Amino acid sequence: MNLYVSNLMTHLRDEDLFDIFSAYGRVDSCKIIMDRYTGVSRGFGFVEMPEQQEAMNAIRELEGKAIDGRQINVSEAKPRVDRDRRY
Repeated sequence: MNLYVSNLMTHLRDEDLFDIFSAYGRVDSCKIIMDRYTGVSRGFGFVEMPEQQEAMNAIRELEGKAIDGRQINVSEAKPRVDRDRRY
C-alpha cells in the first residue's frame, strides 16, 4: 500500500521516514519529495508498505502524531493524475 505523508519538517530525510514507519511493519521504500530548483524538502513524501494491515496500523497510529514538533498527516496515497502542462 502506498501512503502519503505530509506536514513534514524540511530537515527530515528518506531514512527518517523509514525509521518511523518500519516500527509498524515492513517498508519497501520511502521518498520525500524535494523541490527541483532549491533541493529543499517540499514537506511531503510517500511510503510503500507491502502489507495492507501493517500500512493501516501505521496510518491509525501516526495520523496527527507530532514528529519534531509538527503533527504529520498520513493517508492512503491517491493514484497520480496526469495533468496537462500548459505554460
